[in-house]
Amino acid sequence: MRFQVLDIVPHGPHPVTGELISVHERLTRVVETAVRAEALGFDSYAVGERHAGEFVSSAPTVLLGALAQATSRILLSTGVTVLSLLDPVRVAEDYATIDQLSGGRLEIVIGKGNEDKHFPMFGLELARQYEYLTENYELLRLLLRDGPVSWTGTHRPDLDGVVTHPRPFDGPFRIWHGSATSTTAVDLAAKWGDPLFTANALQPRENYLVLIDRYREQCAVHGHEPGYVGSGSGGLFLADTDEEAVAEYRPLYEFMAAKLAAAHAGDTRKGKTMSFTTIEEAVAHGPALVGTPERVAEKIVDYHKSYRHDVQSVSINPNLPYERQQEVLQRFAEEVIPLVRRETTTTLWGPDDPGRAKGLHLT
Repeated sequence: MRFQVLDIVPHGPHPVTGELISVHERLTRVVETAVRAEALGFDSYAVGERHAGEFVSSAPTVLLGALAQATSRILLSTGVTVLSLLDPVRVAEDYATIDQLSGGRLEIVIGKGNEDKHFPMFGLELARQYEYLTENYELLRLLLRDGPVSWTGTHRPDLDGVVTHPRPFDGPFRIWHGSATSTTAVDLAAKWGDPLFTANALQPRENYLVLIDRYREQCAVHGHEPGYVGSGSGGLFLADTDEEAVAEYRPLYEFMAAKLAAAHAGDTRKGKTMSFTTIEEAVAHGPALVGTPERVAEKIVDYHKSYRHDVQSVSINPNLPYERQQEVLQRFAEEVIPLVRRETTTTLWGPDDPGRAKGLHLT
């Protein structure tokens, strides 16, 4: 199995102390943590994209440009590029620039995003979010391949013989499809034979598994071998005992569960609030990775039996003391990853993966 660190760059006051670090320090920590993740042997580092709420990830391409210069080996990615909001021409230009800066170490994950408020900010209609996603993706595919591109669509002006510059480092970079609740992203990935990344963050395993199973079924319908599958997680925290981990992580997890519930009061749509309101429920029945390294490794392997996923993404809670964040990251790399890799295998990002980022040379 491969391993990724994802930061969607939340930036809000600490739930207990009320402390709020500066935006400068928060963004600096993104770069520092990517460098640290590379040194620890993680395979990928991804940044999110949010345009509403307490986040400072509204410019993921700028962050990835900084990461391209600060790192030399690790794969750079997104989680997710909110393609339903964006002009595919601009996306092709921006991400090809990052691909060039990184020496061909880029793959991205696209999606419609999990935030309703960003659509009116961009003058777009929430009800048409999946239309935007589908049309923008299919145009982006064309633009990243050899042009010129002539194209007619519904939601943006036509193109006549357009070639975007710069071109990607060595042919089009791989695009994954982020999936949390809807069959639309799953079906779009299957139609084109692209890989799938399940959020696996807020809901029971069964809710995500039905989408993963559908993806593999629809790949066959379209004549494709099923692609690689990635999985997120519902938080990560490690300690010497399960009891210590639960006790220390409880205020952070349950504060976030209550905050999401208040923000989406009366909203019954899946994926907007945490299905597990207590840390005990999240650990026992949900995707939270909280406990000893051995217990967390066991849980990842157990989920792998269901998902058969190739890459596990983890996120470190930014409200932990910064030194504690780095400790959790190091323990995961040194104590969890070896245990999981004893039980799982994949060709992803290795020499037998011909579609991997062209500048990536992982063993």
